[in-house]
Amino acid sequence: MKAGDGATERESADFGFERVSLDEKQGRVDSVFHSVARRYDVMNDLMSAGLHRAWKAQLVSMLRPPKGRPFAHLDVAGGTGDVAFRVLAAGGATTRVTVLDINESMLRVGAERAKDKVEGASDRIAFVTGNAESLPLPDAAFDAYTIAFGIRNVPRIETALAEARRVLKPGGRFLCLEFSAVDIPLLDRIYDAYSFHVIPRIGARVAGDAESYRYLVESIRKFPTRGAFSGMIERAGFRHVTDRPLSGGIVAIHSGWKVS
Repeated sequence: MKAGDGATERESADFGFERVSLDEKQGRVDSVFHSVARRYDVMNDLMSAGLHRAWKAQLVSMLRPPKGRPFAHLDVAGGTGDVAFRVLAAGGATTRVTVLDINESMLRVGAERAKDKVEGASDRIAFVTGNAESLPLPDAAFDAYTIAFGIRNVPRIETALAEARRVLKPGGRFLCLEFSAVDIPLLDRIYDAYSFHVIPRIGARVAGDAESYRYLVESIRKFPTRGAFSGMIERAGFRHVTDRPLSGGIVAIHSGWKVS
């Protein structure tokens, strides 16, 4: 890429610590998640020492799906169903969840799990193949949208945020759980050492794939700061935007509302 080539810069994206074309990033991200799909939730346990369960519980607690009225929920990049099952358990009998993921391997895992985890699964949860940047869903169709540990893998984050707002009803809520920057001295160094030296080894041993988990670690470091990402959410048209750091800033839950 030539210095000053603004068009080329706009058409590229981070893939971990590499700079690649937008199309190449999407293809390589797909390859990563095809590789790890079957062991994705096991690896989340190992990578986070089980904390991802508490973080997702906090996400659903903030969502507060109602028990007394219909509630249409969209969970993006949630192929294995981990967040979706929690939303269904927290909501009422008329809560419905659409799980959308670009990766069919992840969706197959979620659909298989749903048979055991969700009573009346065929009526309460749907698994849809789709791209967060171009949702195959109608305008103003959902009461809430969540994305957990998925937004940093999207090549065009601004486009995905605009799509999130489009499919939400007026008064609908956007919630994003994503890794963030540790803001406690010493913990940041411990976290870096664990991330770059331990997690790829765990990936090699448990999933037979160190490179995919090295990418996942690098992608966390390249994600915007909490303030920068909150600014992106506001520019997408959301209001009352907040961010809530958890576990010393290892992750954060970002919230925004579609006011009209």
